[in-house]
Amino acid sequence: MKIFPTSSIKELDAYTIENETIDSIDLMERASQALADAIAERWEEETPFTVFAGPGNNGGDALALSRLLAERGYRLAVYLFNIKGELSPDCATNKDRLLEQGKVDFHEVTSQFVPPVLTEESVVVDGLFGRGLNKPLSGGFAAVVKYINASPAQVVSIDIPSGLMGEENTYNIRAHIVRADVTLSLQLPKLAFFFAENQEFVGEWDLLDIGLSEEVIEEVGTDYQLLEREDMHYLLKTRKKFAHKGDFGRALLVAGSQGMAGASILAARACLRSGVGLLTVHVPYCNNPIMQTAVPEAMTDIDPSDTCFACSVDADDYQAVGIGPGLGRAGETETAVLEQIDICQTPMVLDADALNALAEHRNYISRLPEGSILTPHPKELERLVGKCHDSYERLVKACELARTAGVYIVLKGAYSAIVTPQGKCHFNTTGNPGMATGGSGDVLTGVLLALLAQGYTPEDAACLGTYVHGLAGDIAAKKQGMVGMTAGDIVNCLPLAWRMMEE
Repeated sequence: MKIFPTSSIKELDAYTIENETIDSIDLMERASQALADAIAERWEEETPFTVFAGPGNNGGDALALSRLLAERGYRLAVYLFNIKGELSPDCATNKDRLLEQGKVDFHEVTSQFVPPVLTEESVVVDGLFGRGLNKPLSGGFAAVVKYINASPAQVVSIDIPSGLMGEENTYNIRAHIVRADVTLSLQLPKLAFFFAENQEFVGEWDLLDIGLSEEVIEEVGTDYQLLEREDMHYLLKTRKKFAHKGDFGRALLVAGSQGMAGASILAARACLRSGVGLLTVHVPYCNNPIMQTAVPEAMTDIDPSDTCFACSVDADDYQAVGIGPGLGRAGETETAVLEQIDICQTPMVLDADALNALAEHRNYISRLPEGSILTPHPKELERLVGKCHDSYERLVKACELARTAGVYIVLKGAYSAIVTPQGKCHFNTTGNPGMATGGSGDVLTGVLLALLAQGYTPEDAACLGTYVHGLAGDIAAKKQGMVGMTAGDIVNCLPLAWRMMEE
C-alpha cells in the first residue's frame, strides 16, 4: 500500500472527481457513509455524540456524518465553527442538508463559544481540520482543542487529528493537537501515523475505503509504502526438488563475547531457522563450547582471543556476513570490526556493537561492501547521523545516510522503516510491544543474514526479513502473551511464520 504526502492525496481526490464523473459533494457523501458505518460498529445508538466541525471540507465530512448518524437514531449535538463566515462550498451544502433534516441539536459558532458538557459517556467527533493544515493551530481553535483534550470523553478524529500535520510536526505546538482515541483515515494512511511521538494524538487508526481511483493510486509515484503480506509472499524464492544446502548460501556470523554468548546463539538460531544452507559462527574461545552445545547445526570458527572478537575473518567463501550481536566494546573488538569492514567484499548485516564502532569512525560507513544492511534502533541511528528532534527528522537523516553511503537501513521501531539508497522507504506492519525485549534485534540480524546469503537482493532481504521477524513476534505474542515472551520465543516461531508466508 502506498503512503502519499497530503498534497498528493488532494490530487487523487481531484482525479477521482474528474474521471469518475462524480461531484465533490458526492465523494464527501461516500466518505461520510464509510465514517458512519465505522462509528456504528464501535458505539451503540444510545451513546451521546458531540460533533465539532470546522469551516472546511473536514467540517463538511463531520456535518454529513452527523446527518447520517441521526438517520440511524443517534443523538448528536453539532457545533459548526464559522468564525470568518467563510464555509467551503461542500461544507455549506452539508450544513443546509443537516438543518433541513432537523434531527440534531445544531449550533453555529460565529463569535462566542459556550462549551458543552462532556462526560465519560460522551463521544466527541473531531472534524475541525483535516490533512491540509500547514501551521499550528492558534487562538480560539487551539482553545477548543485544549477543551476536548481536557474532557473525559472518547474522541474519534476524521481522517487526521485536528492540529496534526500530515508529515512533519517538528515545530508544531503539541498542546494544540487533538488527542484522539480513534482516527478514521480516509482511503490512505498519513506519514505522521508512523512516528512514535504522534501515537498519543492518532490513537488507534483505521483505513476506510472511500473509492478513490485505483488507477491513479497505481500511477502516481511515492517514496513511501506499507509492507503487505501479499507483496512479501511474492518475494519468496521457491526451492527446487533437487536443491542441496550449497544452493542456499554460506553465511558467516561474527558475534558474542564473554558474558554475551546469548546474543550469538539467538542470531545463529534465527539464521538457521530462516533457510540458510550453511552457517559458521566466529566466536571467542570461551564461547565455543556454549555455541557448539546450544546450536549444533552451526559450525564455529574460533577467535585467537579468549574473551572477545579481536581478529578479522577471511570472508571470501561466504555469501554474506553478519556482525555485531553481543560483541562488546573492547578496544581490540572495535579495531577488528573496522578491519572486517575493510577486507569484506560480500554484503554485511551490521547491528549493535558493530554500529557503535561505525559511530566512532563514521568514515568507514562509505567503505562498507555494496548491498550492506544496517539495523539501528533510534539511538544507534543518532550516533551515526547526529541528534534528531523527532522521528520525522530521524527518518530524513536515515534516508540521507542510505543515499550518500549506498547502504540499506532498517530503522527499528513499532513501524520499522526500511530505507534504500534510491530513496524508497517501506514501513513494516507486523510486530508488537512484546518484542521490546533483549535479543529481539539479534534475531532480526540472523534472519537478514540468512536471506542475504540465499541471494535475495538487499532491499528484498530487508523487507521480507523485517516482515517475517515481526510476524514471528506476533505468533509468539498469541502463544505466550506480550509480557512473558522472550527473543527465544520469536526464534521458535520463525518456522511457522515462514510456513504462513509460503501459504
